[in-house]
Amino acid sequence: MKKSELFFSIIQVFIDFGLIVVAILFTYKLRHTSQIQLLIKKEGLYNISLEQYVHLTILIAVVAIIVFAFEGLYNIRSTRKFWQEVYSIFKGVTIVLVLVMIGFFLQREWFSSRFVIVTAAVLVVTWVSIGRIIMHSLQKWLLVQYGTGVHRVLLIGAGDKIKYICNIIRAEQWLGYKVIEHIDYINIKKIKKINKRFGIDEIIVDEPSMPDDLLAKLHDYCEINDITYKFIPSSRQTTRFAITIFGGEPLIELMHTPLDGWGKIIKRIIDVVVSACLIVITSPIMLAAAILVKLENLEAPIVFKNARIGSHGKEFYVYKFRYLKWKWCTTKLNPNYKNAIKYEKELIKKQSLRIGPIYKIQNDPRKSWIGRFLERFSIDEFPQFFNVFKGDMSLVGPRPHQQREVEKYREYHRRLLTIKPGITGKAQISGRSDLDFEDEYRLDVFYIENWSLVLDIKILLKTPWAVLRSRKN
Repeated sequence: MKKSELFFSIIQVFIDFGLIVVAILFTYKLRHTSQIQLLIKKEGLYNISLEQYVHLTILIAVVAIIVFAFEGLYNIRSTRKFWQEVYSIFKGVTIVLVLVMIGFFLQREWFSSRFVIVTAAVLVVTWVSIGRIIMHSLQKWLLVQYGTGVHRVLLIGAGDKIKYICNIIRAEQWLGYKVIEHIDYINIKKIKKINKRFGIDEIIVDEPSMPDDLLAKLHDYCEINDITYKFIPSSRQTTRFAITIFGGEPLIELMHTPLDGWGKIIKRIIDVVVSACLIVITSPIMLAAAILVKLENLEAPIVFKNARIGSHGKEFYVYKFRYLKWKWCTTKLNPNYKNAIKYEKELIKKQSLRIGPIYKIQNDPRKSWIGRFLERFSIDEFPQFFNVFKGDMSLVGPRPHQQREVEKYREYHRRLLTIKPGITGKAQISGRSDLDFEDEYRLDVFYIENWSLVLDIKILLKTPWAVLRSRKN
């Protein structure tokens, strides 16, 4: 989802909420006009006050927005089909109407006015649809006049189908696409140059004769660089895909991750709320740990700031309680920094358990007495709740690695950098540091491709057991 689309999506939430509230309140006023009173004089109980009605209206509006979200009404593109959107609005309002009717039977003292219920439903569908027409028209005008929200497309292939799609895009601006380049064959170096020069939002491929390994490289490149990958059906398969029709031709879009647009926003809200709660809950433990770490060495810092690589290759500092003796800490603040680095390299060469770019030193002699205890129960990682609250990390995601480790990545490993790193993840609950890096990578990619709130909850619930069970040290 492009930034402009996300902006319009957020604005649409507030517009829909406002229109729903106004429509329901207008129904209340209409209900009390003399003409309507005369028309429905035989209608049943209706003794709700305006204040109660306003509270009920806000509740219904919030429920409606949630239902609309589940109906996909906030995945806004300037090229969306309006009548499909109206159908989704009608469907969403019908669901809310059913919920209101259930509430009516459970709390009959609220009201029993069929006029209010039916009229409010009709007005909500009508007014929200009109609001969508205006917003849709504004988006399309900005798209055609200024290119706001246009998707920059690279076409790959020499067949007639891709040429046909190219002609359609160039002839019909309102579709929301702009062809920035059309090349005959997949050439990753050339694609990188095009992306650097123009920026690519989507790639559409029509190359059935291209080997699968080359198609896989192009797919990995798209995932790493947040580029939508679509192709005229051939041999490339995925567990997550969407099928669309473009100019009469079927296209398959390989889905990178649900953590895009609203998925990212929802995950961030949960991260902020849960991390704040965890900071409060674990504060007594963190205070005790801080005192013990300080007593181990009065001159050394309590919290060790370790430089790691986060989403999209950005460096940030992971906070951890210092579990190594100060003289062996690999930070430039340590007067013994050069010797500490040299010693760590020796230990990695002799005692690392991991296969691949990531290391894990077995029976690390550099640990302090309190450090061994803190690391054994992952208490040393509690300060990372502040990383989550700040937005550097998420509660769940791939573990962040050091720059020297990332430099050893193969190209496809960089998919791990497409989302925020996490304190825990699918790899951590499946074997923690005992896994080989390739196994960890596959588990993290599965998480990226199949993210859901339910999956996050499952991982968080399994994390304490993963921490407590025995593992290699």
